[in-house]
Amino acid sequence: MDLDLVKWRAGLDEAMEARGAWPERAPWLREAVSALPRDWFAPERLWRWDGDAYVAVERWADPQGWAGELYGDQSAAAITQVSGGLPSSSLSAQGVVVDMLDSLLLEPGHRVWDIGGGQGWNAALAARRAGPGLVVSTEIDPGLAEFARARLAAAGLDVEVLVADATGTAPGGERFDRVIATYAVERVPPAWVEATRPGGRIVYPWGRLGHVALTVAEDGRSATGWVQGLGQFMADRAGAAPPVAGFTGYAAVRGGGPAETDRVVERDLGALEGNWDLTFALRVAVPDAVITTGRDEDGVNAWVHDGVGSWAAFGAVGDGTTVLHQGGERRIGDELMIAWAVWDGLGRPEPCEYGITVGPDRQFVWLRDPVGGPRWAVHGAVAADGSAR
Repeated sequence: MDLDLVKWRAGLDEAMEARGAWPERAPWLREAVSALPRDWFAPERLWRWDGDAYVAVERWADPQGWAGELYGDQSAAAITQVSGGLPSSSLSAQGVVVDMLDSLLLEPGHRVWDIGGGQGWNAALAARRAGPGLVVSTEIDPGLAEFARARLAAAGLDVEVLVADATGTAPGGERFDRVIATYAVERVPPAWVEATRPGGRIVYPWGRLGHVALTVAEDGRSATGWVQGLGQFMADRAGAAPPVAGFTGYAAVRGGGPAETDRVVERDLGALEGNWDLTFALRVAVPDAVITTGRDEDGVNAWVHDGVGSWAAFGAVGDGTTVLHQGGERRIGDELMIAWAVWDGLGRPEPCEYGITVGPDRQFVWLRDPVGGPRWAVHGAVAADGSAR
């Protein structure tokens, strides 16, 4: 069967329109996506999870399957590279790309630093808006950088692509009006703030769960802003490897020893399966907790670990209660239950009610008010006076 990419593109365009996913304040994005379609920046081999492993989807062998990976779901990334059995690069979901570029508030004439360039699609869309020669893209993988250069040139775009680790240095000597990253970081590297002019904007994925838009202060030394939306992102390749998710990661941390404590928890864990507001709040309060859930006839169970040596297992009893087993240096299950209770007490806020402040010596998440609202350090709690604890 012939591959009709025009039909696939139109299908995703219409699906986004039906869901109200095209930003009203940035109509240029829909036109840019149409002019620079995602498939122009996709390799001939994509990857799909089959339930056990990532398997190749070749354009020549399965053209419809290949197109489906690109255009089947506005919220799904297309995996473009697998290393060691795990995804190491992707074309971000079209809905997420559009949402992040909308959050960037990009205007013609802005100088843009695109971080984690991947296959070059994000830089291409930014360049169409900013103008020729105004976008610099950095990518740590030389092979990906070369691929992006070729695709950007084929699209007729003047974008500089550099091989560089963006966590330490910024390209060039001038400050940028806009900085956008396409991989997740826990802490914003100081170089990103230093490279952005006062009043400029930084959009980046935080903690592989949501993206944030910061505005740089007039002194050029700090930045603050709100969480913009949810989405899952690749982790920073230059940083430490994230803890292994799933039951495999939990089992490796727990080992074979018995639980050190057991107690009954008067809470049904059902909300952990699909309540993203709760999931985000727990991520803020206990950032190193890796949570896996599973359901049986008694209800939802959960297995938690911190990637180091502490673990918790929540076993549903069937009467709305749960038995909590824990071990390790900390009681990470108790930490999650406390964070859940705090979220309840705060009125169950949504992710968009949170924000992040990045300063020269500390970074913290805040709720509703960057000055007077509750705060959590990016790596632990922050006291009311702003000091770490």
